[in-house]
Amino acid sequence: MSLQTDIIVLGVGTCGEDLALQLLGAGLEVVGIEAALVGGECPYWACLPSKRMIRAGNLVADVGRARGVAGPVEAVPDWGVLAEQVRAEVTGDRDDAMAIERFRGRGGTLIKGRGRLTGSRSVEVGAESFTARRGIVIATGSQPSIPPVPGLDEVPFWTTHELMAATTLPDSVTVLGGGAIGCELGQLMARFGARVSIVESAPSVLPIEEPEAATVIEDALAAEGVSLHAGRMASAAATRGESSVVTLDDGDEVVSERLLVATGREADLSGLGLESAGLDPNSRFIETDERMRATDGIWAMGDVTGRGMFTHVALRQAATVVDDILGRPIAPVRYEAVPRVTFTDPEVAAVGLTEAEAREAGRDVATAVKRLPATFRGWLHAVGNAGVIKLVVDRDEGVVIGATVVGPSAGEVLGMLGVAVHSKVPLAELRSMIYAFPTFYGGVGEAIGAYGRGVTTVLDPEYDGLESLDQIG
Repeated sequence: MSLQTDIIVLGVGTCGEDLALQLLGAGLEVVGIEAALVGGECPYWACLPSKRMIRAGNLVADVGRARGVAGPVEAVPDWGVLAEQVRAEVTGDRDDAMAIERFRGRGGTLIKGRGRLTGSRSVEVGAESFTARRGIVIATGSQPSIPPVPGLDEVPFWTTHELMAATTLPDSVTVLGGGAIGCELGQLMARFGARVSIVESAPSVLPIEEPEAATVIEDALAAEGVSLHAGRMASAAATRGESSVVTLDDGDEVVSERLLVATGREADLSGLGLESAGLDPNSRFIETDERMRATDGIWAMGDVTGRGMFTHVALRQAATVVDDILGRPIAPVRYEAVPRVTFTDPEVAAVGLTEAEAREAGRDVATAVKRLPATFRGWLHAVGNAGVIKLVVDRDEGVVIGATVVGPSAGEVLGMLGVAVHSKVPLAELRSMIYAFPTFYGGVGEAIGAYGRGVTTVLDPEYDGLESLDQIG
């Protein structure tokens, strides 16, 4: 016998939980099915614990920087103290009992287990089956992507789960992957005393970012003792005694106590029974229309859609699904201004197109690149002021179509540029703004000449980014 309900939510992670609670609040009957922790990766293993840890690492680094401006100071970081704080305060000991109680307290039915579609409006979980009158929402998230390195399956490697739960830090760690996660966690471990090596197959770390950003981060990591192996492929992995050994494509070996795999994430669509609803189970992602519908009676959102594996994208998609289910006017999700932030020190924040992406798309663009130490706030910030501001401007439209900020609080500075890209604010309007002085976001004004050419170049007489922007806006 199949239990009847209005909506089945297959995957009660961050966006699945948010959507379910909204629908329950609107009076619908909801069955949520989750195989892991209710709330998903973000609160227990990813965004929240890692950013608290990174905050601790930044404090350690700031103590060191203070020596040059405030006199002798000292910090002795303790990974055990940090790990306990994250376990108890941030993740709630990775116990989702409160989330389950909240879900059921709102009137929802929560089933722990892995659900499988048996049709466009039906799901089975073990011996139980459910039928949805309105439809099914698939939000089963993603899992770590493990590269096909020979021998890796025989090495007891870590993913972010093991690192986030570690009560002690290894003396040495090799990180496979120099993207956002690898750089963030590599720098964090180095600040707590580990000897860290990062192996990245692309020519530089942060390969999806502007090359100017990658250069700043590579310099920062190298200055903290991180050994970088960019443009190098891992050809083999093995265990030798108590050590993990990664052999590179030129024969060099990187030996460490522990191996951390941080090569991204991928959606796992296997076992979901997509074929029973006319969807391709072999696809990398579930394609959706502007209403987030995958087919009649099925919506998909979050990592399974492949539209930027970020919590903020998933939550925005959830809002569209809720509106569609409740019959309200929808605002389709727009992806041309998806922001992303890498929480290294300095932070790397970007939105829109990179210069290379814009040129590949045939856009006629001009760029402005301003070194952060040559802005007024960057100069005042002194130690720890490495960074850059880069704007990509469409000459024909006179608008910013891409921006990258590297520096302290870059993710916060990006806010105004996200609005500019999303709303296609003319460059002339950005120039006409009054920017608070001296601020990091004011560096954007300096980069585009909002203060006037003389003021803009007073700290950086060689800056010529304005030349290409003079005839725009």
